[in-house]
Amino acid sequence: MGLLSLLRSLKSNASKELRILFLGLDNAGKTTILKQLSHEEITQITPTQGFNIKSVQAQGFKLNVWDIGGQKAIRPYWKNYYEHVDVLVYVIDSGDRKRIEENGIELEELLSEEKLSGVPMLVFANKQDLLGAQPPDEISDKLSLHTIKDRKWQIQACSAKRGEGIKEGLEWALKNMSSVSKK
Repeated sequence: MGLLSLLRSLKSNASKELRILFLGLDNAGKTTILKQLSHEEITQITPTQGFNIKSVQAQGFKLNVWDIGGQKAIRPYWKNYYEHVDVLVYVIDSGDRKRIEENGIELEELLSEEKLSGVPMLVFANKQDLLGAQPPDEISDKLSLHTIKDRKWQIQACSAKRGEGIKEGLEWALKNMSSVSKK
Protein backbone atom coordinates (compact mmCIF):
# COMPACT_ATOMS: atom_id res chain seq x y z
CA MET A 1 0.00 0.00 0.00
CA GLY A 2 1.54 3.32 -1.06
CA LEU A 3 1.62 6.59 0.85
CA LEU A 4 -1.25 8.15 -1.11
CA SER A 5 -3.39 5.05 -0.59
CA LEU A 6 -2.74 5.24 3.14
CA LEU A 7 -3.64 8.91 3.21
CA ARG A 8 -6.87 8.18 1.32
CA SER A 9 -7.80 5.43 3.77
CA LEU A 10 -7.09 7.71 6.72
CA LYS A 11 -9.07 10.56 5.17
CA SER A 12 -12.39 8.98 6.08
CA ASN A 13 -11.23 8.53 9.68
CA ALA A 14 -9.64 11.93 10.15
CA SER A 15 -11.76 14.87 11.14
CA LYS A 16 -8.65 16.92 11.98
CA GLU A 17 -5.16 17.55 10.79
CA LEU A 18 -2.73 14.81 11.73
CA ARG A 19 0.39 15.79 13.63
CA ILE A 20 3.73 13.98 13.61
CA LEU A 21 6.39 15.07 16.11
CA PHE A 22 10.07 14.51 15.19
CA LEU A 23 12.40 14.41 18.19
CA GLY A 24 15.92 13.16 18.87
CA LEU A 25 19.34 14.40 19.87
CA ASP A 26 21.07 17.08 17.83
CA ASN A 27 22.73 15.89 14.62
CA ALA A 28 20.53 12.77 14.42
CA GLY A 29 19.12 13.75 11.00
CA LYS A 30 15.59 14.91 11.83
CA THR A 31 15.68 17.90 9.49
CA THR A 32 17.27 15.87 6.69
CA ILE A 33 14.46 13.30 6.94
CA LEU A 34 11.89 16.10 6.92
CA LYS A 35 13.48 17.67 3.84
CA GLN A 36 13.49 14.27 2.10
CA LEU A 37 9.77 13.90 2.86
CA SER A 38 9.04 17.28 1.31
CA HIS A 39 11.42 16.71 -1.64
CA GLU A 40 13.70 19.61 -0.72
CA GLU A 41 17.43 20.02 -1.31
CA ILE A 42 19.56 18.45 1.46
CA THR A 43 23.04 19.65 0.53
CA GLN A 44 23.29 22.28 3.27
CA ILE A 45 21.47 21.64 6.52
CA THR A 46 22.26 23.53 9.68
CA PRO A 47 21.26 22.50 13.22
CA THR A 48 17.67 23.42 14.00
CA GLN A 49 17.44 26.31 16.44
CA GLY A 50 13.85 25.94 17.56
CA PHE A 51 11.61 24.03 15.17
CA ASN A 52 10.62 23.40 11.55
CA ILE A 53 7.09 22.67 10.40
CA LYS A 54 6.18 21.10 7.08
CA SER A 55 2.70 20.28 5.83
CA VAL A 56 1.87 17.69 3.22
CA GLN A 57 -1.47 18.03 1.45
CA ALA A 58 -2.80 14.94 -0.27
CA GLN A 59 -6.35 14.10 -1.31
CA GLY A 60 -7.77 16.84 0.91
CA PHE A 61 -5.88 15.49 3.92
CA LYS A 62 -3.34 17.60 5.86
CA LEU A 63 -0.34 16.00 7.54
CA ASN A 64 1.68 18.37 9.76
CA VAL A 65 5.23 17.36 10.65
CA TRP A 66 6.99 19.18 13.51
CA ASP A 67 10.81 18.90 13.70
CA ILE A 68 12.10 20.17 17.06
CA GLY A 69 15.78 20.93 17.68
CA GLY A 70 17.68 18.36 19.76
CA GLN A 71 20.39 20.43 21.44
CA LYS A 72 20.56 19.89 25.20
CA ALA A 73 19.42 23.49 25.86
CA ILE A 74 16.31 23.02 23.68
CA ARG A 75 15.17 19.63 25.01
CA PRO A 76 13.34 21.03 28.08
CA TYR A 77 11.04 22.85 25.62
CA TRP A 78 10.03 19.65 23.83
CA LYS A 79 7.10 19.32 26.26
CA ASN A 80 5.51 22.41 24.68
CA TYR A 81 4.84 20.35 21.53
CA TYR A 82 3.23 17.20 23.03
CA GLU A 83 -0.41 18.30 22.62
CA HIS A 84 -2.46 16.43 20.00
CA VAL A 85 0.44 14.34 18.66
CA ASP A 86 -0.72 11.45 16.47
CA VAL A 87 2.71 9.81 16.02
CA LEU A 88 6.04 10.33 17.75
CA VAL A 89 9.09 9.87 15.53
CA TYR A 90 12.37 9.57 17.42
CA VAL A 91 15.49 9.83 15.25
CA ILE A 92 18.81 8.28 16.30
CA ASP A 93 22.23 8.73 14.74
CA SER A 94 23.18 5.05 14.38
CA GLY A 95 26.83 5.96 13.97
CA ASP A 96 27.02 7.82 17.30
CA ARG A 97 27.70 4.96 19.72
CA LYS A 98 28.82 7.35 22.48
CA ARG A 99 25.36 8.89 22.87
CA ILE A 100 23.18 5.78 22.84
CA GLU A 101 22.79 6.03 26.63
CA GLU A 102 21.79 9.71 26.32
CA ASN A 103 19.22 8.67 23.70
CA GLY A 104 17.88 6.08 26.14
CA ILE A 105 17.45 8.66 28.90
CA GLU A 106 15.62 11.10 26.61
CA LEU A 107 13.44 8.36 25.17
CA GLU A 108 12.52 7.08 28.63
CA GLU A 109 11.43 10.59 29.62
CA LEU A 110 9.33 10.95 26.47
CA LEU A 111 7.60 7.63 27.03
CA SER A 112 6.66 8.63 30.57
CA GLU A 113 4.91 11.83 29.42
CA GLU A 114 1.18 11.66 30.05
CA LYS A 115 0.37 13.76 26.95
CA LEU A 116 2.19 11.18 24.80
CA SER A 117 0.55 8.19 26.48
CA GLY A 118 -0.41 5.55 23.93
CA VAL A 119 0.93 7.56 20.98
CA PRO A 120 2.57 5.20 18.45
CA MET A 121 6.33 5.66 18.15
CA LEU A 122 8.55 5.20 15.14
CA VAL A 123 12.29 5.11 15.82
CA PHE A 124 14.39 5.94 12.77
CA ALA A 125 17.83 4.31 13.08
CA ASN A 126 19.33 6.92 10.78
CA LYS A 127 22.72 7.10 9.08
CA GLN A 128 22.80 3.39 8.21
CA ASP A 129 25.01 4.41 5.26
CA LEU A 130 27.90 5.13 7.67
CA LEU A 131 30.61 2.56 8.25
CA GLY A 132 30.16 1.14 11.75
CA ALA A 133 26.54 2.23 12.13
CA GLN A 134 24.67 0.22 14.74
CA PRO A 135 21.99 -1.98 13.19
CA PRO A 136 18.38 -1.43 14.33
CA ASP A 137 18.24 -4.65 16.40
CA GLU A 138 21.33 -3.60 18.36
CA ILE A 139 19.86 -0.14 19.01
CA SER A 140 16.56 -1.72 20.01
CA ASP A 141 18.35 -3.95 22.53
CA LYS A 142 20.43 -1.10 23.98
CA LEU A 143 17.30 1.07 24.38
CA SER A 144 15.20 -1.86 25.68
CA LEU A 145 12.48 -1.08 23.15
CA HIS A 146 11.09 -4.60 23.59
CA THR A 147 9.88 -3.57 27.07
CA ILE A 148 7.49 -0.96 25.64
CA LYS A 149 3.98 -2.31 26.16
CA ASP A 150 1.79 0.81 26.31
CA ARG A 151 1.97 1.75 22.62
CA LYS A 152 2.75 0.44 19.17
CA TRP A 153 6.34 1.03 18.17
CA GLN A 154 8.66 0.23 15.28
CA ILE A 155 12.36 0.73 14.62
CA GLN A 156 13.23 1.44 10.99
CA ALA A 157 16.70 1.50 9.45
CA CYS A 158 17.18 4.53 7.24
CA SER A 159 19.63 6.83 5.56
CA ALA A 160 18.19 10.32 5.37
CA LYS A 161 21.06 11.37 3.13
CA ARG A 162 20.19 8.68 0.57
CA GLY A 163 16.44 8.75 1.23
CA GLU A 164 16.39 5.04 2.11
CA GLY A 165 13.94 3.57 4.61
CA ILE A 166 12.02 6.82 5.14
CA LYS A 167 9.01 5.85 3.05
CA GLU A 168 8.70 2.47 4.80
CA GLY A 169 8.87 4.11 8.22
CA LEU A 170 6.30 6.74 7.32
CA GLU A 171 3.96 4.10 5.91
CA TRP A 172 4.16 2.23 9.23
CA ALA A 173 3.47 5.49 11.10
CA LEU A 174 0.44 6.30 8.94
CA LYS A 175 -1.00 2.82 9.36
CA ASN A 176 -0.64 3.02 13.12
CA MET A 177 -1.74 6.57 13.74
CA SER A 178 -5.24 5.99 12.42
CA SER A 179 -6.26 4.39 15.72
CA VAL A 180 -4.97 7.39 17.68
CA SER A 181 -6.64 9.91 15.35
CA LYS A 182 -10.07 8.42 16.14
CA LYS A 183 -9.90 9.81 19.69
